[in-house]
Amino acid sequence: MQDIIFGINPVLEALVSGKRTFNKILIAKGVKENHILHILRLAREEKVVVQYVDRKQLDTLVHNKKHQGVIARISPVEYKSPEEIIASAKLKGKNGIICLLDEVTDPHNLGAIIRSAEVLGISGIVITKRRSCPITGTIEKTSAGAVEYIPIARVDNLVNFIERLKEESFWIIGADTEGETCYKANLEGPVGLVIGSEGRGLRHLVKKKCDFLVKIPVRGRISSLNASCAASVLMYEFQRQRKFIDKR
Repeated sequence: MQDIIFGINPVLEALVSGKRTFNKILIAKGVKENHILHILRLAREEKVVVQYVDRKQLDTLVHNKKHQGVIARISPVEYKSPEEIIASAKLKGKNGIICLLDEVTDPHNLGAIIRSAEVLGISGIVITKRRSCPITGTIEKTSAGAVEYIPIARVDNLVNFIERLKEESFWIIGADTEGETCYKANLEGPVGLVIGSEGRGLRHLVKKKCDFLVKIPVRGRISSLNASCAASVLMYEFQRQRKFIDKR
């Protein structure tokens, strides 16, 4: 089984990471070579086949999504086990943060969350197997290749995983408009940050399992941010309280 990833950054980061097996890279005829020099160099070093094709062929492969003239046929993303995610967070001690996504279904939101999580040094991401997006080419492009670097796990039951985190002394903090203002809350220590779906937010049982809830204060007429923006703001605040932003 193979995936298709597209866009200059996702293909480049997949080559740089060395974690994926490439079958072939397809380049649209007429693409300026100075835009893809790093891709061509790494492909040559790794002996990856590069083929120049008509741009219409690439358009068809990704259903006219913005591919920037670069597509790769590649092995699928390797999901980590939930225990590997926990172990990765525990290595950071009190600075360990895991982002839990409660049925986030929009691929652009998921990709943006993955990108922010990698940039901000989050230990790992956990998504549900049902009613959540699997990692696709669209998500890889939206994440700008961050899926190559941050551990991602899928679980059957998010509530059970939350219980498992509590056994390992993680605080579970949910993002919800009923919560305490995030800038006033103590967000230190090993934590699991739970982000709800785009439409309904946190499910009732998931919310009940949280140790406490936090919200982002707003001043405009719209009452809340979308899932990816909210996740980014909260992850940054978590790291700010740890004075961890400039220590990566």
